[in-house]
Amino acid sequence: MFEALNRLFGKPEAPVDLSDPKLAVAALLVHLAAVDGVMQEAEREAIRVALMGHYDLEEGAVDRLIRDAAKRDAEAVDFYKFTKDLARLDLEDRIEIVRMMWAVVFADRKNHELEDNMVWRVAELIGVSGRDRTILRNQVRAQTSLVRPEQ
Repeated sequence: MFEALNRLFGKPEAPVDLSDPKLAVAALLVHLAAVDGVMQEAEREAIRVALMGHYDLEEGAVDRLIRDAAKRDAEAVDFYKFTKDLARLDLEDRIEIVRMMWAVVFADRKNHELEDNMVWRVAELIGVSGRDRTILRNQVRAQTSLVRPEQ
């Protein structure tokens, strides 16, 4: 109750810019990690590593980004909100987004059909071809199998 009153009379939250590629990508990765019903610790770590590496973020910044992304994902009704601006990025950046998605998919050494479907839909929405998506999938899967032994 106090939280509701505080939101009503307190300072308004700073608006979050959903056109910021970092937030949009983070929201997609957070959703992807949980799409099969449970987010594994390996998937959480894959999200952190992907965002820190691609956007050159420090730990505190990536933790805030993931928190904001999870909130935005919970409020979203579809992927278009996140993908509409990502589709305008250079092809290299869009391909890297799909690569990050596959890294999250294979982080737990499992590939659920809902994860496949989500990567396919997002790739289509941001303009990454089915061929590129499949090549990336095979590359990331091969890298993942070399890094960690089968469990």
